[in-house]
Amino acid sequence: MTTALLIIDVQHALCTGEYECFDIKRVIENINSLSVKAREANLPVVLIQHEEKGDLLQHGSKGWQLAASLETSPQDLRVRKTTRDSFYQTHLQALLQDQGTDRLIICGLQTDYCVNATVRQALNLGYDVVLAADAHSTVDNGNVAAQDIIAEHNADLAHLTGPVARIDVLPTAEIRL
Repeated sequence: MTTALLIIDVQHALCTGEYECFDIKRVIENINSLSVKAREANLPVVLIQHEEKGDLLQHGSKGWQLAASLETSPQDLRVRKTTRDSFYQTHLQALLQDQGTDRLIICGLQTDYCVNATVRQALNLGYDVVLAADAHSTVDNGNVAAQDIIAEHNADLAHLTGPVARIDVLPTAEIRL
């Protein structure tokens, strides 16, 4: 299997201030750990950035930039998106096909939006998925605390399988590249 690491929306506006995701420092440390291992194994690292006109995530704005503590490399691949699903109307699938990828390790922000949508779509497209259980986060939604949203998604997604693919939910330390 050829693996790629997808890092979703680890952007300044979601890592600081009013919209700072739960336990973001630890989450970014875990993401950085995965990306270092992926680069050492010569696996593609794909940085995905969400953008919305007239929003905190306006393309090129401070909020749109990747988080300062996220470790990146000039060799990392980049994808811009405008919806929750990282595949929808982007070049992500073509990029992964060019790399011969059939397995994805997914991490990033926000658990209940872009991470959830991308994990589910990846499964639908036939990719085996490993969701890094301790390397994604979100914010409280007014009814449910962020840590409960994260735990619920980890449990729910771990039970999904497709006709040709599967989802594993593992802590960062247990993920094998």
